[in-house]
Amino acid sequence: MDIWLIVVIVTISVFLLVFVIDRIIAAHKNRVSTGREDLINKSAVVRESLNPEGTVFVEGEIWQAKIDSGTAEPGDRVIINNIDGLILYVSKI
Repeated sequence: MDIWLIVVIVTISVFLLVFVIDRIIAAHKNRVSTGREDLINKSAVVRESLNPEGTVFVEGEIWQAKIDSGTAEPGDRVIINNIDGLILYVSKI
């Protein structure tokens, strides 16, 4: 009877070890999608007029922005095309 208890404990331990290793590998494969690069192609709301520079609100933050052509007024939506430092380059939707 003691041998079966040892077999069961070893089997469960091996299963748990394989499961934990699988979860660790899966966690390392997932890329984090945060940061400035994640903002490209997202929309933002104009806070201060873009003529051509002003501010926009995107994902809970206010950013300096520069529109590629024309102007945009507060409340207008723009799309983020590029980022250089802390300035978003946008165009009107």
